[in-house]
Amino acid sequence: MNPINEVHVQEPGLVVVVLAAADAATALAFQDALAAQWATADRVTRNPGQPGVRLRCYLDMRQPLGS
Repeated sequence: MNPINEVHVQEPGLVVVVLAAADAATALAFQDALAAQWATADRVTRNPGQPGVRLRCYLDMRQPLGS
């Protein structure tokens, strides 16, 4: 996975979450729950020699809940 880009955390309220899950379906289900409120996601990756998959999500916490 590439390093976190400075623009994704350049001001308060912006968050980057790196998720580890057993499989892509689980990771994407979690991302769907976040996306309903705040997030956009990168792609699911699998690192050789490491269990499970990784998914990076970008969240904008400045958005009020329910918007």
